[in-house]
Amino acid sequence: MIADEQSSRRLEGASTADLVSRAASQLSTLVRDELALARTEMTAKGKRAGIGGGLIGAAALLALYGIGLVITLVAVALDMVWPLWLAVLTVAVGVLAVAAIMALLGRYQIKRSTPPMPSEAAASVVADIDAVKTAAREGRRP
Repeated sequence: MIADEQSSRRLEGASTADLVSRAASQLSTLVRDELALARTEMTAKGKRAGIGGGLIGAAALLALYGIGLVITLVAVALDMVWPLWLAVLTVAVGVLAVAAIMALLGRYQIKRSTPPMPSEAAASVVADIDAVKTAAREGRRP
């Protein structure tokens, strides 16, 4: 509280230029401190995201091995009814058919996503610019 009184006494005798200079200095310090805080926060979040991504990648690899084992199990189960070569051939054709269907669906989705430009957002920006231009011509604020 004493510091606040001393600070306010110093401000009473300060010129406008001194006050503006002090405000600019304090604003600069505030911006630097906020950027340092943001950098620290983003570093921590980046580390957590990296660990999470690594865990998801490891889980995906294990899931891939699991799918391979299930496919092998299907071939072994069919081997009990058919000859081994026919069981493996049937499973292989089934897996390749599923892969082909997924590739076609992926290709369709990629074609739907082109051109890679946010057309709705671009149209919205153009509409905003037109609104500001119209408001400026009419002499009013948007």
